[in-house]
Amino acid sequence: MIVEAAQAFAVPWPGPHEAALAFVRDPARTLAHVRFLRGLQAGAGEVRGELVVPLPGLGNVDLPFSSALQLTPAGADLCPQPVAHERAWVEVAGQAQVQGAEVQFAFQFRAHLQTPDAQGWGGAAFEKMVRAAAGRTLERVARELPAALAQAAADDLAAGAAPPARP
Repeated sequence: MIVEAAQAFAVPWPGPHEAALAFVRDPARTLAHVRFLRGLQAGAGEVRGELVVPLPGLGNVDLPFSSALQLTPAGADLCPQPVAHERAWVEVAGQAQVQGAEVQFAFQFRAHLQTPDAQGWGGAAFEKMVRAAAGRTLERVARELPAALAQAAADDLAAGAAPPARP
């Protein structure tokens, strides 16, 4: 089963352009306030972690992800990488671009979930319930991103943004 969600938004950045570039090129800083991520590791051109998704009958499910971080002249891109040997995982893609006095973000999530075979009425109903719950959760995750990234940006600006990362 595959469930998808996406979110595009802009966060104001009243600081220097170079500081905004450094912020978006450092996922540990950018994603610092995203509460539905666990075990975030960023470095060496890769971002890894787990997206925590509550599913009915299954409890909290940790969906691992791995994305390549590619620096661009205007910011950075996340490109999903396969996660081997997992029954459930999520592709996380994203783009961040510094445009004037704001940072524009676009994220795409594609969850891969394996459920028990939907044999008969009960199995089909269970699969439908899991699909709906996973869809709602991914949509909630996408809706919460703007506030979390805006808080991280505000904290970064307040702390005096670090020098820009070199591509």
